[in-house]
Amino acid sequence: MTATSPIFFALGVGLCLVALSILLFSTMGIGKAGIAMSRRRPGVKEEHSLLTRMTDSAATFVAHNVGRNASFGTRESLEQAGLRLRQADFILLVCCIGVTVGIVGFILAGVVMGLLFLVLTPFGAMLFLRILTNRRRAKFEDQLGDTLQMLAGGLRAGHSLLRSVDAVAQEAESPTSEEFARLVNETRLGRDLKDSMLHAARRLKSEDFDWTGQAIEIHREVGGDLAEVLDRVGETIRERAEVKGQVQSLSAEGKLSAYILVALPVGMFLFLNATSPSFIGVMYSNFLGWMLLGAAVVMLALGSLWLSRVVKIKF
Repeated sequence: MTATSPIFFALGVGLCLVALSILLFSTMGIGKAGIAMSRRRPGVKEEHSLLTRMTDSAATFVAHNVGRNASFGTRESLEQAGLRLRQADFILLVCCIGVTVGIVGFILAGVVMGLLFLVLTPFGAMLFLRILTNRRRAKFEDQLGDTLQMLAGGLRAGHSLLRSVDAVAQEAESPTSEEFARLVNETRLGRDLKDSMLHAARRLKSEDFDWTGQAIEIHREVGGDLAEVLDRVGETIRERAEVKGQVQSLSAEGKLSAYILVALPVGMFLFLNATSPSFIGVMYSNFLGWMLLGAAVVMLALGSLWLSRVVKIKF
């Protein structure tokens, strides 16, 4: 059996995928909240498997030696993305994925592709966090109109503002329920509700929620019917959401064209590198080829930046 045998190739890729799955599920399980065994069953000692002990040791090592000074996968960014993971667990998970995809790239196309996959893994992780964060913020914005309606309804029913916020935290969907539960907990710990709401607006980068906090603060100073104020703010937010939806639908074609134009040269390069390594290998054999690759990367980055500014519409 030679190194180019299809059976050897399939076996190597399969083992890499199995290793990635094991590392993924074992590492993701670390950050999940749970009740300690000493609280659930007093007097019973909790036993961990060998894999769990190894993972805990690796996460502790990362937390003590890397996590303190690392700006990658911070607690704030993980919270904004909605991931219940510690920074050390996330860094360890990215390292495991990087090593695994590096091995897969080495099996597929050699050392260069393996190193490329390994280097690109942290950037892929940051892109993944950004996508989750933007999706969570957009979902919060979409729910904000109904959230203000629930707050106004609670005030009309005779509840206080904090009690209405608590009701939203219990009845709303995620991520609104999570953010409002955090508001309630911070208020119970002594923080002013206005400060908590303004901090949440800055954390979520929500201009509409910032308006809500300012409207509540103005009501505290001048008085009046807060439920009516929230209704007016909610109506304004729904009108803005309608305009935003129209803008997104009109710019969708331009965004799709930008994605295709950016992905096409990268996809063709990876396809040729995997199917015809001798054809694309000329680029790696001399200095002129490396210069052309560098120029291509720079031009692709500039084109991507230009296209992103063209299709990004502010209103």
